[in-house]
Amino acid sequence: MKSIGVEVPAGYDRAMVGRTTIVARLACLDGLRRALAEAPTVHAWAGAVPEAVPFQGRLTAWGVTLPGSAISVVVRHTHHGGAFASLLGDRFRGAGRAPWELRMALHLREAGVRTPDVIGYALYPAGLSTNRIDVVTRRLPDGADLPTIWSRADVATREHLLTAVAALLSDLRAGGIHHADLNAKNLHLALEGGRWHAWLLDVDRVRLGAPNDARIAERNLARLERSLRKWRDRWALPIDESAIARLRRLATEEGA
Repeated sequence: MKSIGVEVPAGYDRAMVGRTTIVARLACLDGLRRALAEAPTVHAWAGAVPEAVPFQGRLTAWGVTLPGSAISVVVRHTHHGGAFASLLGDRFRGAGRAPWELRMALHLREAGVRTPDVIGYALYPAGLSTNRIDVVTRRLPDGADLPTIWSRADVATREHLLTAVAALLSDLRAGGIHHADLNAKNLHLALEGGRWHAWLLDVDRVRLGAPNDARIAERNLARLERSLRKWRDRWALPIDESAIARLRRLATEEGA
């Protein structure tokens, strides 16, 4: 069977394992081949690893080490949300958004934006030109999404969290990067080098504009502010208007 025609960035390669198409970093291709020798999908293999760490989302993702390496990754199975969920489930036309996610992750990292390194993805034919898709990313430092970290933090730590999020927003502005779904759950906060940092998730929702575009910066910030208020009003996130205003001031200062 011919592999699906998808863009392969420099440093990556494409391979076939049975009817499955893999696009992955050269150093990780063999590990994914080994995983598929043990299970029908990479996600199924990861879920069967005794030491796998579960991460809850729309579907459970698994934190594992790639076979034959020391590379710690997270394997997630993609699934439609919203109106398409009941109609298409986990089936996507062609390669779905996986190639775009890979492309945007590479662009963001080159622009200095913290986001998971996309190791690769696997496409499993599902009929009628559709595929089921697994995406493999390098595991981030231990942490949690912004609402979880914020709820646990003391006053001093919350100031550091706001500073970390503002720095990420500044990096997005500098790169002209608009995230259409910049909600609080799409920010991963963790300590690295003794400092709090924020990572951007779900980068398949990213679109590119002009660097230092104030309109893009405002859309990103306003979307995040709406999310924080929703979390406060619906799920009792302990964040008040003064903290949200503080985030806006910090983000504005960072982007000046």
